[in-house]
Amino acid sequence: MIIVEPHIHMYSRTTDDYQAMYRSGIRACVEPSFWMGSNRRYAGTFFDYFQLILEFETVRSSRFGIDHYAAVSLNPKEAEDAVLADEVMDGLKPYLDHARCVAIGEIGFNLITPNEERAFVRQLELAKQLDRLVIVHLPHVNKLEGTRRSIDLVRSVGIRPDHVILDHNTEETIRLSLDSGCYCGMTVYPISKLSPERVSAMIREHGVERMMVNGSADWGVSDPLSLVKVVEYMRQDGHPAPTIQSIVFGNAMQFYSQCDRWHPNLNLKPLDPHEFQR
Repeated sequence: MIIVEPHIHMYSRTTDDYQAMYRSGIRACVEPSFWMGSNRRYAGTFFDYFQLILEFETVRSSRFGIDHYAAVSLNPKEAEDAVLADEVMDGLKPYLDHARCVAIGEIGFNLITPNEERAFVRQLELAKQLDRLVIVHLPHVNKLEGTRRSIDLVRSVGIRPDHVILDHNTEETIRLSLDSGCYCGMTVYPISKLSPERVSAMIREHGVERMMVNGSADWGVSDPLSLVKVVEYMRQDGHPAPTIQSIVFGNAMQFYSQCDRWHPNLNLKPLDPHEFQR
């Protein structure tokens, strides 16, 4: 089964992870911008990071047979320094115009503060102005409140809901997210967030339309093969192949194909390691 990983932070992963992902059927991925582990102090460090995930990470990924795209934004965790946040958001457009950028994101809420909402709205407005897809980070605390507020802001700015992924849903938020008309992401981690069992139950209850699953795989305890484990569990749990294919491939392809830059090469072959330095 060919898999598209719609949300994964490969900046924090090793080359061994890329090799394992390819062996497991993952052939394309999208890397949204994220928090680097400590707050950045200068706008230039954001811009260097955007350049890295748009260009070098694409090269690194292709060496292992995986076609890599990215999304750029000011992450909600770094919205509290409003002066720096404005400088970063003022400089986003050249990176959003990059051939490898397929969305603006992750944007949204972390602790649901006024400064986070200010940055969220400004980037939603930029997405509408430039007609970009949007990846929204639902908060990990007060998730239901944050989901309601996120949907309200998407509506108030006037972005088409099918141009938005509301990501990091749980059982508490998934019905609300689906009813919004947005695409709905479910993140699988070994300890926190969802398990394959929970994803399987959510799909059985709510169906497969506009649903997708991701591994995120950032600095904490995470797994770049989460989607593979979801496929294995859902097969054992009796889901038909078309349902599984939709949540790990078809729906991601459907969503990102709304961006005219999204043309993943699903037939890339890993390079011989001896060729990497040539």
